[in-house]
Amino acid sequence: MAISHLLSPLPSLTGNLTRTGRSSSSLPLNPNPHFPKPRLSRERATTLVLRSKGDDSVDASDRLISAVCYFYPFFDGIQYGKFIITQYQPFQILIQPLFPAIKAFKSFPFNGFLIFITLYFVVVRNQNFSRYVRFNTMQAIVLDVLLIFPDLLERSFNPRDGFGLDVVMSLDSTVFLFLLVSLIYGFSACLFGLIPRLPIVADAADRQVL
Repeated sequence: MAISHLLSPLPSLTGNLTRTGRSSSSLPLNPNPHFPKPRLSRERATTLVLRSKGDDSVDASDRLISAVCYFYPFFDGIQYGKFIITQYQPFQILIQPLFPAIKAFKSFPFNGFLIFITLYFVVVRNQNFSRYVRFNTMQAIVLDVLLIFPDLLERSFNPRDGFGLDVVMSLDSTVFLFLLVSLIYGFSACLFGLIPRLPIVADAADRQVL
């Protein structure tokens, strides 16, 4: 409708030029022409707004499941904070509310493996869950798998004192801080419906989630 309305004056203008024989430069031009703007009906505009919000939003249940998954690698690697937690009281205060959950997680030696199997086969490989949930779950799993490397290093290089002990303390504290930051970042982002992308971990998780 708007395009046909804009083009409708063209035939009459051409006819006037043919009859009068005037050039286009002699025609008066309006410096501020006003063209009618195309309008959407109220129903159509409402539909577009609702559809755009629905496509970008994440369900509350998906946010909660995704956020909780980031506790798994943190609980599994809490032992790397043994030096920094005992030396700095603010970390003790921060971690204290999680002590019952950590104790339950560590109460059985195969809890970490069982949770790994459950998250991978029940959540990540289950197409009934949204990609948002599967990606965040896989990202938490990959983060936990990476804990194998500092564990192997600590088992093969276990000094009792001196410079070697300082290196181990620095390594453990770095791993713990990375897990803590990943937990806070991943948990907070998921609660707000955002997609947290952890360095190194995110690309590996993307390749695993179809």
